Amino acid sequence: MLVMTAKVDIKKIAIIGVAIVAVIIAVVMLFSGRSVSTAGNNAVTSNDDRVQFLASYGWEVVSSPVETSQVRIPAESSDVFNRYNSLQKSMGFDLSSYQGKTVMRYVYKIKNYPGATEPVYATLLISSNQVIGGDITDTCATGVIQGFEKAD
Repeated sequence: MLVMTAKVDIKKIAIIGVAIVAVIIAVVMLFSGRSVSTAGNNAVTSNDDRVQFLASYGWEVVSSPVETSQVRIPAESSDVFNRYNSLQKSMGFDLSSYQGKTVMRYVYKIKNYPGATEPVYATLLISSNQVIGGDITDTCATGVIQGFEKAD
């Protein structure tokens, strides 16, 4: 029979344990939670914050929303939801975790959309005072729905 013994230094084990926990916490904080858009801070608690959020992308909007409503994010995925969510993901948002939930929708008229012949609107989707998604919609016959980034 072979018996092995080892001397264990409790201080070294505790230090290694604390280091491992610190690394795990750092990794979790880095990769957890909601992605943020390129604007950085998505906190919006007032109309001024929402207007400023859009201004951070270069959009000038009429300061009062043309529409404020509650909308329900579809609980079931569909082609339409997946296409729209792909646009959201391209901006650093993801509506998947909001499926089946009701969020606020604010629509603003854009004043500085290049070459606009018909109204263009910015839509913000808000949950718990955070921008969780949205789009820019050109309503002309050949208009498109795009992300917040302003093409110059």
